[in-house]
Parts: sequence; C-alpha cells; structure tokens
Amino acid sequence: MRWWDIEPVLELEHELFPEDAWSAGMFWSELAHARGPRATRRYLVAQDPTTGRLVGYAGLAAAGDLADVQTIAAARDQWGTGLGARLLTELLRAATAFECAEVLLEVRVDNTRAQKLYERFGFEPIGFRRGYYQPGNVDALVMRLTDPAQATTGLPETPDAPDTPETSDTPENTESSESNG
Repeated sequence: MRWWDIEPVLELEHELFPEDAWSAGMFWSELAHARGPRATRRYLVAQDPTTGRLVGYAGLAAAGDLADVQTIAAARDQWGTGLGARLLTELLRAATAFECAEVLLEVRVDNTRAQKLYERFGFEPIGFRRGYYQPGNVDALVMRLTDPAQATTGLPETPDAPDTPETSDTPENTESSESNG
C-alpha cells in the first residue's frame, strides 16, 4: 500500500465498516512506519486485474517478537474467492520476516466468516475485549497464532483463476490483490 492507495482504501473501508471505519490519518500514520530499514508495518492492497479496482487490503504491525493484524478486508464481491486467505498469508509472511514468534488479532464477535478464516490458519481464541468496536459497542474476540512461519508453510496450494486478484504492495503490479481487525 502506498499513499495513493489511501483514497480507494477509505472508500472500501467505509463500505465494509461504516460504524467504525479508520480515518485517512490512521492509514497515513501506519504507512509512515511501513518503509525503510526500521519499518515495523506491512500494508498491502489487492486490485482486480481486469479493472484495476481496489478490492482488498491488509496491514500488520510488529513489535519485538509479537505481530498484530491491524486490518484485513475484501470487497463483498470478492468474498469466497480466497482473497482474504491470500491477504492473510502475506501478513503471516511479513510476521515471519519481522521474526515474530506469535501474531495477535481482534475480530468482531459477530464476524463468524472472518473467525473461520483465522481458525483455518491456526489462530485460537484467547479472550475478549468488551465494547472494543465503537460506536456500536461490539465486543472483539482476541485470537493468537503461535509460530506464523509454520502457518504460512502449511497452506494448501490452490491455483488462482485467471481473473482472480493477486496481492501486491508494489505500484507497478496492477494485477494486485475480511474483517477489520
């Protein structure tokens, strides 16, 4: 994800998470920590290869040996295509590159679709954060994955369909690529 992706990311953010959408400032702040030798963040976007439309994004923060999935989202028309799994795979690869021993995330208690995705990758529930998502006062389920390197190497390989978005964080690749964590 680069600065020029923020506007289309915000459009998708507001569509998917109207009550608790991130602001432009939040994304700018995260991207400020995503480049250079002291980077502690990894953000990527997904674009439809035929239209160039942004259809997903994801972000991870790392501190010491702990990573946290900050956000992951796929456009509704991409649900069930495997995009969420590809975005999560990239985040787990980043956690491994940051040498993190475990990855945490928060997911809305009413977002069972995302919870099932995370469970498939080996995340386990470890607690709740009451009223985490505001203003709706929705609880968050906290999930943890130990050893993200193991999770990324144990994924089944599935070939992408020709028109399936792929993940990327480089502006040159326009064939770039489910819950707000």
